[in-house]
Amino acid sequence: MAYVFTPPETPSVSVAGTDQRFPVRRIFCVGRNYAEHTREMGGDPDRELPFFFTKPADAIVESGTEISFPKATNDLHHEVELVVAIGKEGENIPVSDAKEHIFGFAVGIDLTRRDLQKIAKEKGRPWDSGKAFDQSAPCGAITPATEIKNIENAKIRLTVNDDTRQSATISDLIWTIDEVISVLSESFILMPGDLIYTGTPAGVGPLSIGDHVLGHVEGLASIDIRLTS
Repeated sequence: MAYVFTPPETPSVSVAGTDQRFPVRRIFCVGRNYAEHTREMGGDPDRELPFFFTKPADAIVESGTEISFPKATNDLHHEVELVVAIGKEGENIPVSDAKEHIFGFAVGIDLTRRDLQKIAKEKGRPWDSGKAFDQSAPCGAITPATEIKNIENAKIRLTVNDDTRQSATISDLIWTIDEVISVLSESFILMPGDLIYTGTPAGVGPLSIGDHVLGHVEGLASIDIRLTS
């Protein structure tokens, strides 16, 4: 097969403790999946069905990377999240079978151009301009699920310049990891390589050039980024 130009490399994330790479196929993100964050964004945290948006696979940024402050925004926000890496194909997955489809877990940051997202919301438009931009999906190394115990009770935290901005426990999720996988699989055939950013706790806020951002989930490799001009 002859391409008109050389295809780009497949985006990938490192697998903790190995020299292997996890090829990224798609990135799904869950909106408003922690009650306190839902309230701070003006929503109702009752268990209505979760909603999803996407980011391009090449928005992935690995830990230790310097990120250029994105274009077209004056209000860039951080949103730390537990990331689920899918390792087995499935559709209409029962909640009871969801764990069989998980390859591993990582900690990610859903970077958001909040001003552009707000405009899109007000006009009833898609969120792509606020969510799906270049370098908008930092993600730490993936730890295989077989090496993680009790991820549901792990603490999740984000610091900016050593100041804690977000702090919660994965058990605070409105929709559990298994429920998110099940609901998402009703609309999409989940495939190996898919990543699911499962939602962010309260405390989201603005970032500035020069900020050092660290995302943590207990038992997982951290995500470490710096913002440059």
